[in-house]
Formats: sequence, C-alpha cells, structure tokens
Amino acid sequence: MRLPDFEAWAMFAAVVEHRSFTDAAKALSVSKATVSKAVTRLEQHLDTSLFSRTSRRLALTESGKRLADHAARILSEGQAAEEAARDETAELSGTVRLGAPMNFGLLRVAPLIAEFTRQYPQVDIDLHLSDARIDLVEMGLDATIRIADMPDSSLRARRLADVKLHTIASPAYLAERGRPTHPSDLGSHDCLCYSNTPAPDVWRFSGPGQQNVVVQVRARITVNSGEAMLPALRAGVGIARLPDFIVGEGLASGELEEILVDWRPPPFGIHLVTPPSRLRPARVDAVLDFLTRHHGC
Repeated sequence: MRLPDFEAWAMFAAVVEHRSFTDAAKALSVSKATVSKAVTRLEQHLDTSLFSRTSRRLALTESGKRLADHAARILSEGQAAEEAARDETAELSGTVRLGAPMNFGLLRVAPLIAEFTRQYPQVDIDLHLSDARIDLVEMGLDATIRIADMPDSSLRARRLADVKLHTIASPAYLAERGRPTHPSDLGSHDCLCYSNTPAPDVWRFSGPGQQNVVVQVRARITVNSGEAMLPALRAGVGIARLPDFIVGEGLASGELEEILVDWRPPPFGIHLVTPPSRLRPARVDAVLDFLTRHHGC
C-alpha cells in the first residue's frame, strides 16, 4: 500500500489558503521551490492540473476546486493532532478563531469571550461578527455560532438552545393602525423584514389546534440587521418579528408590545458549528465547552 503524499497535500492547501506560492512558502517557512515541487509532485501523482498558472494570476482548476477542501482537512487535522499532543503537557495558549451573528455576538458572545479570556489569559480570541452565511472552513474559523435550522452537511453542529421570535410593534403603531388578531390581518399592515432569510416577506405561523398559516406581508423596510429595525419599530413604522435577545428589554419596558401571542413563528436553534474533523486543539475545546455552559446567559 502506498501512503498518500501528506506533505504535498498540506502544501497544496497552504497555496489555496494564501492564494500564492510565495506567501504559502513564507507561512510554512520553506522555499518557494519546495512548495512548487510538492504541488507538481501531487499533480503528477493525481494526473491532473490543480492550478492554472499565468504570470499575473493563479487560479484553481475544476479539479483543484474539488480537491481543495480535502487538502484543507488534511492540513487542519495534522495541525490539530500536533497541537493536541502539545496541549497535553502545556498550559492552554494560542488563538481561537470564532464566528457569530452580529447582534447575538455583540449582546451575548462578546461578554462571554471577555470572561473566558480572564480565566484563560494565554488564549487569544479572534472574533468575526457577521450576519452573512459564511464558510467557516474557507475562512479558517475554528467554530461559529449559527442561529438557523441546520441542513445536513459535513459540518458538526451542537444545538445549544432555541430562539423564540416575537411579533411586535410599538403602542403608537397599534393605536393608529389597529391590533392584528390573526396572521392574515398582517396583509393590511406595514412590516419590517429581515433580509438574511430565503423569503423575507413570507412569514410562517403555528397556532391553536396545530394550525399553520403562511402570510406574504408588505415589506416597508427590509434590512440585514435585527438591531437596525429597532428605531423604525419605536417610531411606529411597522410590525416586525425579532428574537428575544434583541427585543427583550423593549418588551419589558413597554416600549414595544407583542401581538399575535397565540400564533408563534417557528423557533430557530442556536448551533455551535465546527469543521468535520474530530481533532481539535485543547484551547478550542475549552472555548466550545465554555460557550456551551453559558449559552443561556
């Protein structure tokens, strides 16, 4: 049995990550010639070209695109194995790259990260906040938090909790436009919609007797941040559906009111998502365990 050329696979992954033979060589502390020979060796073994090379541009071929994820996993697992071995005899240290949705990250994750770094002073956190759907493997993240239903994929997902959506408006809006008593009433109202969903203006509800209702609403404002809806909500512009971690304070103070309390939007899960490899440095496991214990905070 011939063993795979792990060094060549790892160097191929580094070139993909850095988009340059020169930069990959610097990152690996080897010569550019060493990297180039390793990639050529891999291409010869696979009998296919991995890159289209010109004097100004380096691009993956179709074969290269198909194999890039495999190479990234080989490199990642090798690094994780070495780090795991070192972690057994050393204090936790190094950087953990973590992703999270913008509002949830600001309100819930950032305070937890502050506490984590107090407990583990040798561990650094690189926190990436974005509401866009990101490829954590491509971005080199160790883990990311997603608030959504998780489709089947090669990623590993740990469900932390459910997020309840509230249908809300300001008292001023309800006094002027009336209070909907059934989801179908929303058709005559102005609504504020969250754009990072497949159909922002299509709202689904479950109600009494296991009834399911789908309503297409008029999107007066469409925005990719739930927090950005709050000024319009307070100003009485329309009705919105937002999670409790964004509107909890407004509901408690009476600044916002919940409507259609018997008709609930489908809940979303908070998931802690990691790459498919089971091998992780101990510092990453420490962050994941900390977030799992404190996700309800």
